[in-house]
Amino acid sequence: MKAIKFPVLKKVLQFAKPYKSRYISVVIFAVLLSIFAALRPYLLKQTVDEYISGGDSNGLLNYIILMGSVLLLEVISQFHFVYWSNWLGQDIVKDIREKLFGHINTFKMKFYDNEPVGKLVTRTVFDIESIAKIFSHGLFLIISDLLKMTVVLAFMFYMNWKLTLIVLVAMPILLYATRRFQLKMKGAFQEVRTQISNLNTFVQERLTGMKIVQLFNREDIEYEKFKAINKKHNKAWLKNILYNSIFFPIADIISSLTLGFIIWYGGINIINGDNITTFGDLFAYTMLISMLFNPLRQIADKFNELQMGIIASERVLELLDEDEVQESGTVKASHFKGNITFKDVRFSYIPDEEVIKGINLNVKAGETIAIVGTTGAGKSTIINLLNRFYEIDNGSIAVDGTDINEFTLETLRKQIAIVLQDVFLFADSILNNITLNNPDITREDVIAAAKAIGVNDFIMTLPNGYDYNVKERGVMLSSGQRQLIAFLRAYVSNPSILILDEATSSIDSYSEELIQTATDKITQGRTSIVIAHRLATIINADKIIVMDKGLIVEQGTHQELMNHEMGYYKNLYYSQFAVETEG
Repeated sequence: MKAIKFPVLKKVLQFAKPYKSRYISVVIFAVLLSIFAALRPYLLKQTVDEYISGGDSNGLLNYIILMGSVLLLEVISQFHFVYWSNWLGQDIVKDIREKLFGHINTFKMKFYDNEPVGKLVTRTVFDIESIAKIFSHGLFLIISDLLKMTVVLAFMFYMNWKLTLIVLVAMPILLYATRRFQLKMKGAFQEVRTQISNLNTFVQERLTGMKIVQLFNREDIEYEKFKAINKKHNKAWLKNILYNSIFFPIADIISSLTLGFIIWYGGINIINGDNITTFGDLFAYTMLISMLFNPLRQIADKFNELQMGIIASERVLELLDEDEVQESGTVKASHFKGNITFKDVRFSYIPDEEVIKGINLNVKAGETIAIVGTTGAGKSTIINLLNRFYEIDNGSIAVDGTDINEFTLETLRKQIAIVLQDVFLFADSILNNITLNNPDITREDVIAAAKAIGVNDFIMTLPNGYDYNVKERGVMLSSGQRQLIAFLRAYVSNPSILILDEATSSIDSYSEELIQTATDKITQGRTSIVIAHRLATIINADKIIVMDKGLIVEQGTHQELMNHEMGYYKNLYYSQFAVETEG
């Protein structure tokens, strides 16, 4: 059984520990099932030899009732075995899925930069569902079948050891065929899982980016790519089907030939008047051979399910063993004053390719600073580092004199609110998208906050108001409306530090006016860091940080920086921002 990775199976079985009593019950019913199943052919032999051949009608009736009772017990055992094993499997899968999702939530952003979403969906949904088959269709059924075969063989030797030896001659052939089948199926299933993951990743990415696909007339090209991936998926399954198509007919032929030889050999003995075989033996062996060979034949099929589950388990366990988890400090952050210090901070997304090159920055409590610079200057990276989405390579970042690594991630991020340029909304109501189901934020709190920053009127124009479902990614709202929801989400959380990645370049003037009002309101009385895209925000900032290629090249107020002849900010102002004054 080298094809089975027992260390992986052992790890999965660890999840059954909380359900020890249920696990034991499954094993007990598997034993009872094998005994009752093997007992029926033996009772049939006794019925034929003792009561039908002997003409004892009373004894025949009693044995028929006995056989019916055994059959009933077998059915009851079968029910409990199937129900309890499936129940156990589903509860284990529930526990693994919860543990996996909780683990994924703690990963660093670097992990998500490198892993396709479709692959993670496959691990969390499809692979974990395959693990359930280890218990419902694989391991327990294999154990049950092996027990049944053992008991059946014991009964066969007890009834007629000579006929049983004939049966045993054929078994090595079937065992060899089963073994070869198992090894072939292992590779086939691994390929199937790989292609399913590739297919899920491709479909997820294209559906998410459908606007780009259609905007650049990529429909035919993406369709051809999908056909190529789908063809690989199809070929992987066809290999699986081919092996099944070869094995099962071979198993059926071996079983049928063995049964035919038993009938011939036993029949000749009866015709010749030998006492080696009875009519009851022939009746019983007709059933017993089926009970012996069918489980062996089906074990290969169930082994497929077990193999699929183990392969899926290996993938899931690899993800559970992933060490890309953010380390959390021990200090619980209470309300910050808002003093922020960057000291000699260096950072690289890719090793040896620094994007932040030793910056020093001091932000006083209550200040609003604007960060400006060309694309790729490192503006958004500053936000990512302050929230510990990524870990710095060197230097330190402190809030109110305490290194941010010392704070627990939960309390640190609770004190910092971000309004991103690309607003993400869930397929849920506006209210739930604002509160994010935080029980500490009531509907009344949201409405009061919306009125305070001038967003309430806009929300009330929507059908069902705060209960309006914005659908997936907020497609039912305009970009400006989504931005307003993001501002309200940040404001209602009452953060100590506010970070704004302004994105008003592609929205209507009405939404822009509301956003400017919201910006003025929510930045009052708290430390605010704004990645500036509009002139008004820059001029009103207490300090402007000018970045270029991962360095802070200038800082000061708008007027101070404009007084620098040939200064970086002055050139940037005239090339990017001054056009607003001309309009």
